[in-house]
Parts: sequence; C-alpha cells; structure tokens
Amino acid sequence: MIRRALARVFANIDPALGGIVSLLLLTGMLVMYSATYDQPGRFVDQARNFGVAFLVMWVAAQVPPQTLLRLAVPVYLVGVGLLLAVFLFGVRKKGATRWLNVGVTTIQPSEIMKIAMPLMIAWYFHKHETLVRVRDFAAAGVLLLVPVGLIAKQPDLGTAILVFAAGVYVMFFAGLSWRLIIPAVLFGVAAAAAVVSFEERICQPEVAWPGFKDYQKHRICTLLDPASDPLGKGFHTIQSTIAVGSGGITGKGWLKGTQTHLEFIPERHTDFIFAVYAEEFGLLGILVLLLLYCLLIGRGLVIAANAPTYFSRLLAGAITMIFFTYAFVNMGMVSGILPVVGVPLPLVSYGGTALVTLFLGIGMLMSIQKHRKLVQT
Repeated sequence: MIRRALARVFANIDPALGGIVSLLLLTGMLVMYSATYDQPGRFVDQARNFGVAFLVMWVAAQVPPQTLLRLAVPVYLVGVGLLLAVFLFGVRKKGATRWLNVGVTTIQPSEIMKIAMPLMIAWYFHKHETLVRVRDFAAAGVLLLVPVGLIAKQPDLGTAILVFAAGVYVMFFAGLSWRLIIPAVLFGVAAAAAVVSFEERICQPEVAWPGFKDYQKHRICTLLDPASDPLGKGFHTIQSTIAVGSGGITGKGWLKGTQTHLEFIPERHTDFIFAVYAEEFGLLGILVLLLLYCLLIGRGLVIAANAPTYFSRLLAGAITMIFFTYAFVNMGMVSGILPVVGVPLPLVSYGGTALVTLFLGIGMLMSIQKHRKLVQT
C-alpha cells in the first residue's frame, strides 16, 4: 500500500535526472555547512529552501507541456508588466531597483523571466513551425530584448545575461543561422581583444564607456588588473583565485579551508561558494563537480532530443542550457576569467529564489520526459 502510494507520488519524477540533482544537492549542502557552520541558521534556511524548491519541482512535473504552451503568453505578459512596475514603483536597495512591494512581501520580477522567456520564444516558434523565416528571428529578438533591457536598467547585469541567454538558446535550437551567429561571436572576440589591448587608456577614471555605468566599467577593469583596486572591486577576484589555487590537486579537506574560515572569501555562501569548494576539495573535486553538471546537461539534452513536440524540444533544450550558463558564468567569475556579475552556482549556492527557479525548470524537464512516454504508449 505504502509502496504503491509512493510510486504514484513520484510517478512523474525522472530517476536519472532526479539522481543527478540529488548528488548536486548533497554536494551543495556539504559545502554550505563548511561555509556557514559559524552561522547555522543559514544551513537550516537552505535545507528549508530545498524543501520548497522540491515541492515546486514536483508540481511542475505534473503540468503537461500542452498546458505550459497555453501559459506561455500570459506568463510573459505578466512578467513584462511587473518589470515595468518595478521601473515605475520599484523598491531600491543597495543602489539597485529590482524589487516590487506587493503588500504582503517584496518580489523580484526579473526571476520570472528566466522561465517566462524560453516559454514565450518557444511558443512563438511553435506557432511558426511550418516555415521559420529571418523575420521570425527578428520578432523573437524584439520579444527578448524588451525584458532584457528593463532588467539591465535596474541594473541587474547577471540576471539580464541569464534571461538573454535563455532566449538565444531557443532561437539557436529553432535554427538560427550560423551566418548570424559567427559575426556576433567575432564582434565579441574583437571587442574583448580591444579592451585588453587598450586597458591602460580606457580604464582611466576620466574615460566614460558609452552604455556602461561606472561600476560596470570598474568591474571589467579590475578583472583585467585586480591589483589596481586590491581592497575594493579587485578584492573579490584576488581572494577567490587564491582560494581556488590553494586547493591544489586533492584540496585541504572538508572544513579545513583557511581562506574560507579566516573569512577572506567574500560572499562565500552565495556567489563565491565555488571558491570554498575548490579550496577544500581541490582539482579532483572540481572534476567531480564538472562531471555532475555534464551529466545534468547531457540528460536534459537527451530529454529535449526525444521530446514529442517542437515546443517541448525548444523549451527543454533552453532550460538545460540555462544550467550550463549558470555554472560557466559562476565558475568563470570566481576563477578570475569573467567579471563579477552576481550569478550563483546552480543547486549549490545559498538562496531561495534562484533555487526555486532552477527546480521549476527541472520539473518542466521531468514533465516533458514523462509525457513523451505517454505519447509513445
């Protein structure tokens, strides 16, 4: 009786995906304990966050892809509407206007767009499945740039990057031509090379960067030369790279990270938790973590490839690649090869909102996998 009831409850949970996620969660809790054992309340809070996120995942796994298709436009419009409300009536904290007071609590509408964006653009291409033209990609680009622009204006560059990436992934899987992708990549490489080459000139205090705020310019410049501001913006990069390098091959051991426990690593339980992990578990631990993320991404892409409809294939592919973006950007900024933009390490960093968003995506992947089996039978 009990076994039958449990089987019914977990019927929509994909065992392979669930197993990989569980291993990442276990890893996250181990590192979280080490990073916050002097503040046990945070460990307990994170355990509660996992409980809430799992419930969200379970509910999402029960929702058929056809229902997600119907919800795509309303969710997108609500998300954009809330972003406009933030622009007009938002709550300002720490120099940014990202939150909206809805009476009982404050919410961060930009988080909604991490899921609403791939939903909307997947819906759009599903409606034009029979003949996708260049103008369809242009229209999808407009749908993408409106919320991204509003989020960047808050300013919240990290979330803007994640939302932009989610939309671009859908466009890529929908058949975006390499003739458009390659020039954009070459332009990005050329721009990066120009910044590195002319660093000494363009990073002077009196030089303004069009389209960039001063703190964004400062982040890029301190990435190129952290020693230029070792006690300010460069402190994060310097201390995190020291921690990563000091872990060596096998690491210093769990709970034995000196950079961590002497409090040299800033935000060690959130954005820079990878530095804690690398110091205590070393290169071997990093390889294990990378393997888990590769397995997660691989499983998601298998689900996407086997999805029964165009909409579900695009949605599953984009959601899967969101995990890649989270992991790549976080590890890159902690290792000193990308600017610090406030992106957490997926399923490992402390936090409730980002964790719930990621588990919502995992639940959607499980729903797509489960209903593929139902279609086949």
